[in-house]
Amino acid sequence: MALGALAVPNAEPRGKADKLADSGGLYLFVSPSGGCLWRLNYRFDGKQKALTFGKYPDVSLAKVRDRRAAARELIAD
Repeated sequence: MALGALAVPNAEPRGKADKLADSGGLYLFVSPSGGCLWRLNYRFDGKQKALTFGKYPDVSLAKVRDRRAAARELIAD
């Protein structure tokens, strides 16, 4: 299920790292210190990898979804 517009700004740090899933492998990684990073999980050559797109709020949800689509095309090629 995709993240809602209010779920991202309301993300708060907890005692441990947390992930708020969007769709297509995209998620917001919330560290215990309060930093939020956009990440994409994908597989290449049978190995799981993660790509970081930037930190929230510097990179918006709409922009990171566009970047995810572009990254998916590059990975598929």
